[in-house]
Amino acid sequence: MRQAALIFKKEFKDYFASPIAYIVIAIFLALTGWLFFSAFFIFDQADLRRFFNLMPLLLALVVPLITMRLFSEERNVGSYELLLTLPVTFRDIIVGKYLAAVAFVAAMLLPTLSYPIFISFIGDLDWGVAIAGYIGAVLLGAAYAAIGIFASSLTRNQIIACITAMVVCVVLSIMDQMLFFFPQSVLDVVGYVSANAHFANIAKGIVDSRDLIYFLSVVFLGLYATHLVMEEK
Repeated sequence: MRQAALIFKKEFKDYFASPIAYIVIAIFLALTGWLFFSAFFIFDQADLRRFFNLMPLLLALVVPLITMRLFSEERNVGSYELLLTLPVTFRDIIVGKYLAAVAFVAAMLLPTLSYPIFISFIGDLDWGVAIAGYIGAVLLGAAYAAIGIFASSLTRNQIIACITAMVVCVVLSIMDQMLFFFPQSVLDVVGYVSANAHFANIAKGIVDSRDLIYFLSVVFLGLYATHLVMEEK
């Protein structure tokens, strides 16, 4: 996995060499900050409930912006062919790029740790629930990143890759709120496919194996589909 580690270091460094990364982080922190402080000052709620409730939708909109360039940019500028001539496998390329995207999502979430620390100074905070919420957020971001990297492998146009991934991620994040559109016979299946339902369980402090399996399955399917696309192209 040494080659994958080298690709990871390059991709992660490239994120911070572009102003887009700082714009994405700024937008994300502005939205999460508004959610947190509006709940605190306007609704007089010293907790992270509102912050975590909208986390699936926020990540569904932000993560595709992070992953859209991973393959699309390489193919658009012609460096993709050069990358394939290097002594690396498809798996090394996919794993390296994917881990860089997940690491960037984690780095984006890191400043928001100031919110639970702020609450702990002024009131009682259940750190177990807060930590579980952040674990769920990283898992959710990892699942969305796998979808995003798959979308990026399909096209050389970054905008198309972003929109494709964004649509899929948003649908997964709101699917459990649209159950009334589906017949009774498939409600259980639709409920299980919803990313928001699994994240909500973890955000409550309930780390269930079914939720972990769900996120790991989405990651595996996304990366495996990306591998198939690379082989075909």
